Amino acid sequence: MQKIRKGDEVIVITGKDKGRTGTVLEVLTDEDRLLVEGINIARKHVKAHPNVGEPGGIKDKAMPIHRSNVQIFNPKTKKGDRVGIEIGKDGKKSRVFRSSSEAVDV
Repeated sequence: MQKIRKGDEVIVITGKDKGRTGTVLEVLTDEDRLLVEGINIARKHVKAHPNVGEPGGIKDKAMPIHRSNVQIFNPKTKKGDRVGIEIGKDGKKSRVFRSSSEAVDV
């Protein structure tokens, strides 16, 4: 079970975007990286391509960030929190916040 999933609200804990929050757009499992909306934006200079109708200029692109640099945002404490996996009485796994043992709502 993955501790961070698509659609989770995360907060960046290190790097140039430290303290900013965003929603996970995609989880790249083979690299342990995440695409987070509005985080780790790179600017690329693109040459015009008239045959396709693409204009030139500077375009912003979201780059992946390593999952160790983010934490799931806990809305009750308004801070980042670690996530644990708890097995219920019926045998189902669920994600819980480590600080409060409350379930992570998606």
